[in-house]
Amino acid sequence: MSNNPSVILTGFADESANQKTAVQQFSAFAAIGLQYYSIRFIDVGGGVKNVMKLTKAEVKQTIKLQQEYGLKVSSLGSPIGKVKLLNVDDGTHNAYIPFEKYLSRDVQRACDLANAFGTKLIRGFSFYHPRGTDAWDHIPQVVDHLGEIAELCDRNGLTFGLEVEANLVGGNGPTLEALHKQVNHPAMVTIFDAGNIVTQGYSSDDVFTQYLNMKRGMGWMHIKDYRHPEPIQRLGHVDEEALKYFVPADIGDSGHEAILRDFRSHIPTLERKLKKRGVPGVFLDLEPHVKGGGQFGGFSGPDGLGVALRGLCKTLDYVNIDYHLRDFDDIIEARGF
Repeated sequence: MSNNPSVILTGFADESANQKTAVQQFSAFAAIGLQYYSIRFIDVGGGVKNVMKLTKAEVKQTIKLQQEYGLKVSSLGSPIGKVKLLNVDDGTHNAYIPFEKYLSRDVQRACDLANAFGTKLIRGFSFYHPRGTDAWDHIPQVVDHLGEIAELCDRNGLTFGLEVEANLVGGNGPTLEALHKQVNHPAMVTIFDAGNIVTQGYSSDDVFTQYLNMKRGMGWMHIKDYRHPEPIQRLGHVDEEALKYFVPADIGDSGHEAILRDFRSHIPTLERKLKKRGVPGVFLDLEPHVKGGGQFGGFSGPDGLGVALRGLCKTLDYVNIDYHLRDFDDIIEARGF
């Protein structure tokens, strides 16, 4: 019996499917041994839709299919928070929605969907400040918005995860952790994503420092990495559609080995915290983008997702973190023997 801490492996299932159909997604995940998935884009017969756009019938059909493939939802991969903070024309195509309408309509919709799918976690973001302005200047307003989002999630029995990503107010470790500390709500955690930091031109040392910034408030991790053939010059604004050098976690520039080696000792504490909120454990959520990424999603294909999973498992084995993939005992249990 291993004494190593253990994580739960999951991933954005739409990354594995060429046409993003539910059957393609669930077949790929079952075949590579995963039992959890994050739901983002999916086609259950009515065309490819973001999870937020699914009809009641499509939600019901998705749940039926995921049960057939022995899958559960780890998190609702919502785009909550990927809208403009202010109604300012800054040259981007990001939408602006008045916050009270956004809270009562979109955030409540995400809560209803998370509960329908049986997950306790909603992935979200920290709003787009006007391009060319300093993110730190917008912290107070975003704290107010996120506090209301966290409170609504809490009333629905859910936890909101705030992902670090370029061009948002929480675009790096320091700003995201400042948001977490100032919101100071048990229903809001942060989501570390090393790939989203290194694509902004930060070094592996910078990424590790930002991981340390975020560790205390972290709820789970997204796993992606990046390896540009030339040094990346730091940019104020990142063209996410132009990013094309994503790689598995064992060969990228983010330094996942050092990050996960440190994270190892934090897993038991985080697991206890999450279980108090009804979350089954500490998720590492594959979002590898190895065949391309963008502002609202990415693609790896069934082969790329498998390569990314094996790269992550290799790294976890090296730093002595346990995980579970489906084995014959799971098949026997499913057959009722």
